[in-house]
Amino acid sequence: MSMSRSMPPTVPDRHSPAALAALIDHTLLLPTVTSQQIIDLCEEAVEYGFASVCVPPNQVSLAAQRLYGSVVKVGSVVGFPCGYNNLRQKVQESADLVAAGAEEIDMVIALNHLLEHRLDRLEEEIAQVVMAAQQAGVKVIIECCYLDTAQKIAATQAVINAGATYVKTSTGFASSGAVLEDVQLLAQIARGKIGVKAAGGIRSLKACREMIAAGATRIGTSAGVKIVGELSALTG
Repeated sequence: MSMSRSMPPTVPDRHSPAALAALIDHTLLLPTVTSQQIIDLCEEAVEYGFASVCVPPNQVSLAAQRLYGSVVKVGSVVGFPCGYNNLRQKVQESADLVAAGAEEIDMVIALNHLLEHRLDRLEEEIAQVVMAAQQAGVKVIIECCYLDTAQKIAATQAVINAGATYVKTSTGFASSGAVLEDVQLLAQIARGKIGVKAAGGIRSLKACREMIAAGATRIGTSAGVKIVGELSALTG
């Protein structure tokens, strides 16, 4: 694994809006999203210096076109939001997204592999997506709200073993999103080998700071502009 894929970002100075923005995936995954909203999302990402945009698969080409020449990465989702697509579909989705211009992929695991203690199949699924993603970083969504502590630990270890870039708490479409205790646990297991992405319900500067303090190295949110604006107002 190359260093560019495996090294999580540095936790930002809480007084720097730019450093905070660089940890945020500016996200818009609503089923009603329009092309104009994607264009606006990309313009905001460049203006604020967000790490990436995270957009629906059918909007990746547009986002890649709008972000061409910028440092903002194009991200999208695989097996979203339930994760129960078969492996061949996930692999094809990943390859297609990379071909369309995606540089980061957030994949949802097949939870049944984990719940049925088939960790070998879980690792294989993640590894196959990582391979299909080529140089694109893969963030693996384990949907913590459905798991007990032992399952969260096992899932994070599987993400590490399979060569992905991040373990991610949530899709934001389940019964709950990111929880501080989960972020702390995932960061403890990850031990800097992979990043930890907190996502789902993070809509304020306070919540964002708490997640980073708990160990998150990337934040997924649709409220990035609001969050960075709150910090800018505090710091003048």
